[in-house]
Amino acid sequence: MAQPKAFLFDLDGVIVDTAHFHYQAWRRLANEKLGFDISEEFNESLKGVSRTESLDRILAHGNVALNPAEKEALATLKNDWYVELINKMTPDDILPGINEFLAKTRLAGIKIGLGSVSKNAKPILERIGILNAFDAIIDGTKITKGKPDPEVFLKGAEELGASPDQCVVFEDAVAGIEAGRRAGMKTVGIGQPDILTEADVVLANLNNLTIEDLQKALHF
Repeated sequence: MAQPKAFLFDLDGVIVDTAHFHYQAWRRLANEKLGFDISEEFNESLKGVSRTESLDRILAHGNVALNPAEKEALATLKNDWYVELINKMTPDDILPGINEFLAKTRLAGIKIGLGSVSKNAKPILERIGILNAFDAIIDGTKITKGKPDPEVFLKGAEELGASPDQCVVFEDAVAGIEAGRRAGMKTVGIGQPDILTEADVVLANLNNLTIEDLQKALHF
């Protein structure tokens, strides 16, 4: 059976659940600075989306127009609040099955990469103690286009020395699954099948997943 050469993991919602931290920070910004509220349902549309685009979506949602300088200030403020929250993270925040699956991936000789639009990816990985588990980290500091553009995953494949058809993307967001598909990679959705409809395989989490079972499901 053929074997994939590289696995590329999103961060938020796949390795750690920081979505609630993003929501808390964005909601605080909307409440305190913009004069309206955002729901958890609306926050789902921000998953996998860059900070700048997320702010644009929030402003459009509240029908608020700002100049570039004002938007930059608000984006920075939101990030400051978000960093305050993630600085309290520990290894206990790693999602179920991640450490075990990363160990299985390493033993199988498959390269491990991170593909995240977050500019806080490295600090988060340091806080939860798995920074050294990754052979390549592509984050918001290395890309110019957010998901669903495939740039983040294509750069990851390049750094890992793999062709796109040798890569598997692990994502919890619709935009991320689209980015992986546009990159020409197999995609594993982490979450709900009725939301991640374009993924090749959808799992609730990576708990007890074996490399062999994954290869069969993805038809490698």
